[in-house]
Amino acid sequence: MPTVVSLLLSIAGVAQAPARFVYSEVHLGVEVRITGYAKDDSTARSAARAAFAEVARLDSMMSDYRPSSDLGEIAKGAPGWVVVGKETIEVVKVALRIAARSRGGFDPTIGPLVALWRESRTTGRLPSSEAIRQAKALTGWRAIDVDEERGVIRLRRPGMRLDLGGVAKGYIIQSALGILADLGVASAMIEAGGDLVVSAAPPGTTGWRIDLATSDERLRRRAGALAHAAVATSGTGNQFVEIGGRRYAHLIDPLTGLGLTDQVTTTVIGADAALADAVATAASVLGTRRGLDLIRRFPAVTGSIEPRSEGRH
Repeated sequence: MPTVVSLLLSIAGVAQAPARFVYSEVHLGVEVRITGYAKDDSTARSAARAAFAEVARLDSMMSDYRPSSDLGEIAKGAPGWVVVGKETIEVVKVALRIAARSRGGFDPTIGPLVALWRESRTTGRLPSSEAIRQAKALTGWRAIDVDEERGVIRLRRPGMRLDLGGVAKGYIIQSALGILADLGVASAMIEAGGDLVVSAAPPGTTGWRIDLATSDERLRRRAGALAHAAVATSGTGNQFVEIGGRRYAHLIDPLTGLGLTDQVTTTVIGADAALADAVATAASVLGTRRGLDLIRRFPAVTGSIEPRSEGRH
């Protein structure tokens, strides 16, 4: 029921300031948090509900865990063509672009290697050199064919599997942000693990204030007033298996088949969350020198790669 104050404001023709809201749900294996400003609680709730539904929908398409996902169907159908959603094609196209620019440092066909290292995190044992060799034989981004007009994708060799973990999350939260805008929430931020995306600045500000764990002043200044942009953070610190006193990260070098052992954190800011996500992942795999060179090849993004401090998160 409207309060006396809100009725008086309405009569006077004075617009009420949008109210801040925060909602969170678990998707994509992480907590997904939506913060935004809406004209009323009803708008906030319905918009957040629709945004989370979009995250769930796209995750069901691009998950490598679900046999019925587009990725599962592509793997089962190899080497034949498989009909997939247009969103999956869009993400694969971004992945192939980064794969080409990084000369294979980023490879969306590392699914067999990812499965191998997931097993290692469970058993605490390194994959054998033969197992790595066999898994690597089933990778290679050049063996992906995309026919956008027909809406189909194929992997040329049986046993190949896509893994879009280094790019899909950015795409998904960017799409969810668009849903919020369509439903009347023009100023919002969505966070999911190491990725976040923002739309218009909060009311009365010049942008969202994001505190980045980086010493790069360019990035810190930009993140201090962020609008219509995305931030992706990738690195080797939070997900790893320790075997024989050495840490092997969840990020895998497609060229060696091994989990990364260098402790680095890569931060990328750009207008497009999928691109920022993929560039950050690829740059971490390539290492400082080659990773920074990759970042410089994309004028639409800014980024840094730094040794990871155990005290920094």
